[in-house]
Amino acid sequence: MDKSDVTLERMRTFVRVAERGNLSAVARELAVGQSTVTRQLRELEEAVGVPLLSRTTRRVTPTEEGARYHAQCVQILRLVDQASDEARGGRQGAAGTIRLSCTAALGVRHISRLLFAFQDRHPDIGIDLSLTDERVDLVREGVDIALRLGPLTDSTLKLKPLGRSRRSLMASPDYLARRGRPARPQDLADHDIIRMSNVAGSDTLVLHGPDNDQVEVPAGGRFRVDHGLGAREALAAGRGIGPTHHWLMDDLLADGRVEIVLPGHSPPPVPFNMLIVPERAGIARVRLLIDFLADAVPGIPGMGP
Repeated sequence: MDKSDVTLERMRTFVRVAERGNLSAVARELAVGQSTVTRQLRELEEAVGVPLLSRTTRRVTPTEEGARYHAQCVQILRLVDQASDEARGGRQGAAGTIRLSCTAALGVRHISRLLFAFQDRHPDIGIDLSLTDERVDLVREGVDIALRLGPLTDSTLKLKPLGRSRRSLMASPDYLARRGRPARPQDLADHDIIRMSNVAGSDTLVLHGPDNDQVEVPAGGRFRVDHGLGAREALAAGRGIGPTHHWLMDDLLADGRVEIVLPGHSPPPVPFNMLIVPERAGIARVRLLIDFLADAVPGIPGMGP
């Protein structure tokens, strides 16, 4: 292996191709021709001395050696970024790109606007935002920070609690006029419930009462969806009653397009946490965003301590 041919540029290209699995997508991202990406990968493989990627007509995937090499490249490139960031220190403002993963509906409804405000304060910082409800491997995917609803168990990452998301049963006035307003939790068994197909246990409504008593009611209905924005549209369109986050429906509540059903009984709140890759937490731009989100998230409707 000729170590002089293992350049940071070729290493960065390899990492992005290994993560995205698509040469043309990486070429567009890097604003170069696909032939340039192909050449850099070939030169890197020649320098390393082993095939790093397996190519098919549809996708590019790392070989066994490539997967190991990818993990090491990610660490090396992060150290390079951190060293550059720290060397710049106070002489310039923080700069560079932060890769953030966020629960999809929350990212669309609220987090995007917070990120716009952050970038207005720090014009030299770029944000690469991935909106997904899947629990991605932050290290493998090259993500710096993830914002996630629900309990988390990954002990290899730094976890910073940001709050708890309040939920209520909601429906449109039109639906309630047609089907009647439930007077007690048991009445929900006779209603169409908007259910989340990607949430375990959504076939049962678990509600906490005013005395913290718990009631469980079977949830039936004709509409299931795997995205919060889809549930929002179904509720606004009068398709049923659903347990939903206040941040998802805040504008519709204010306009009277939906209202809270059985206000004395509500689903339990959901933890909202920030996951941080430990090696990235010390980088100035990442640290700035961590602190900014910790201050800003409590202002999101329904997000309490």
